[in-house]
Amino acid sequence: MNWQALFHWFYVAAMAIGALHFWSLSRNPKGVPQHEYLVAILIPIWSGLAYMAMALNQGKVEAAGQIAHYARYLDWIVTTPLLLLALAWTAMQFMHKKDWTLIGTLMGTQVVVVVTGLIADLSEPPAVRYLWYFCGVAAFLVVLWGIWSPLRAKTRPQGQGLSDLYDKLVIYFTVLWIGYPIVWIIGPSGIGLINQTFDTLLFCILPFFSKVGFSFLDLHGLRSLQAPDTSTATDHTVSSTFSIWGIPIALSPPRRPRPRYGFRDLR
Repeated sequence: MNWQALFHWFYVAAMAIGALHFWSLSRNPKGVPQHEYLVAILIPIWSGLAYMAMALNQGKVEAAGQIAHYARYLDWIVTTPLLLLALAWTAMQFMHKKDWTLIGTLMGTQVVVVVTGLIADLSEPPAVRYLWYFCGVAAFLVVLWGIWSPLRAKTRPQGQGLSDLYDKLVIYFTVLWIGYPIVWIIGPSGIGLINQTFDTLLFCILPFFSKVGFSFLDLHGLRSLQAPDTSTATDHTVSSTFSIWGIPIALSPPRRPRPRYGFRDLR
């Protein structure tokens, strides 16, 4: 049995289900802008098409004695900047004027991450391969700094509810995205601690949770914020919990700001 093709086909089916779910949510947006649903739908569609190419034994080439799946990079160069765009829109949800300089910087830096990863995968000499890899890691650290520092700071003046939602999302986002360079370096592209089949499995699990999983949490969380009186049970659940690798983790409910001055009832 061709396990790699099977994993890819399962991934394609999961992306299709995710896209259909986000489309169904868009029919009743509950105050969330339609462009947020559009991006959430486009991400799994594009990713599913890239993985379908790999399921059909396309989108890969032999380089440096191993198989380089360039279709993955065609997926990531589109979907990962879009995921950062979605995260940035959430961080600036109630801002009338978006900080497009910051958004563009994050998205552009992420393109550098993906391109350097592709060059590393296609490079023959190990020293050159690892040089490009660590250039990508450096760019990735810039992305992490951007989402944890200036982007996170944008949420603070917009209310505790949005701040809490962003914190949940950025933790989820970071944990999963750190997995990409780790799997790359331990797989056939790097030092080869795991074989190609296990590498394929991990590169199906990580993108599923980082794409469909992230958008699921993001959209349902925003729906709960935008329309708390009409949000569904799923919206409420996501607003108070989030999950990593499918394990729900409850967080404290949004805190109400305390008044600066307290007055006692003297009656």
